[in-house]
Amino acid sequence: MAKPKIGVLIINLGTPDSPSVANVRKYLREFLMDKRVIDIPFWRRFLLINFIIAPFRAPQSAKGYRELWMPQGSPLKVYGQGLEVLLQIALGNDFEVKLAMRYQSPSIKSVLSQFKDKGFKQLIMVPLYPQYASSSSGSTMEEVMNVLKGWEVIPQIKMVSQFFDHLLFIKSFVEIGKKYMAQGPYDHYLFSYHGLPEHQISKSSCDHYCRLGDCCSVYSSKNQYCYRAQCFETTRLLVKALGIKKEDYTVCFQSRLGKAPWIKPYTDEVIKQLPGRGIKKVLVFSPAFVSDCLETTIEIGVEYKKLFLEHGGEHWQLVESLNVHPTWVECLKQLVMCHCEEPKATKQSLNL
Repeated sequence: MAKPKIGVLIINLGTPDSPSVANVRKYLREFLMDKRVIDIPFWRRFLLINFIIAPFRAPQSAKGYRELWMPQGSPLKVYGQGLEVLLQIALGNDFEVKLAMRYQSPSIKSVLSQFKDKGFKQLIMVPLYPQYASSSSGSTMEEVMNVLKGWEVIPQIKMVSQFFDHLLFIKSFVEIGKKYMAQGPYDHYLFSYHGLPEHQISKSSCDHYCRLGDCCSVYSSKNQYCYRAQCFETTRLLVKALGIKKEDYTVCFQSRLGKAPWIKPYTDEVIKQLPGRGIKKVLVFSPAFVSDCLETTIEIGVEYKKLFLEHGGEHWQLVESLNVHPTWVECLKQLVMCHCEEPKATKQSLNL
């Protein structure tokens, strides 16, 4: 009897099915109605999303999606599908790899249904978010468990909650970044991460350790699940590997929504101040994203570039996401193998 394969599900946030206003509105409604994304009472969330945010934001977002859309479709899905193929090749026949999206298609439910009757001994879930946040990793894990709880037979489940400090994740961004640094020099380096409301950071704090300040200057067991602390630690690992001096880089946070305070400093506010400090050439990393998407290609690559030039900057360069970079594929392979309890797989991962 053939040995059951191990199912591997790589999961990204999601993308509209097309750049039409209707499909973008549908995507925004599903995404923003998630109670982990906007954590306010249901009735307030329903009114806010369906009568304010989605109707007014969809046309603007649709314009951005039309700019970044590839002939094959949304970059996030296109690169995800490429990653699915490459990771399948890297892992071999003992594994079956599938891509799913937390929102829209292919949904987690639809992809897991393909795994249900295959007799897998183990399922390994890899949310493609380097840093843990309740609104991304937590929501994805919750959705996986909501689907699996309806199965009669539930195999062994392993979930990768974060990988921002994995050696090969850091190496992947370093290899891409060095390509641009060789074309330099640059006056300054920005590390822009997706933002979160401050109260979500406080809610995830262990023993009320979080102060939304210098508490993130050291990464430890006390803030190991703090998204903000993980972002600062990601940057420390990257600048060390890239040889960037402390005074030559800034960590900041983008994509805030609404009037409530989000984690600081805000990327757009930082950008406005740079030219006045004599900083004219900037290289930007976005290490919260592993695939290029609206937040990288359009928000950073187009909108923030325009803002920088309007305030006196001269050269703005975005470092693209990992997409299907070979070292990133190898990183995912190691993440899967390290969570696989098969003796041969564990031995193989240690020999890499």
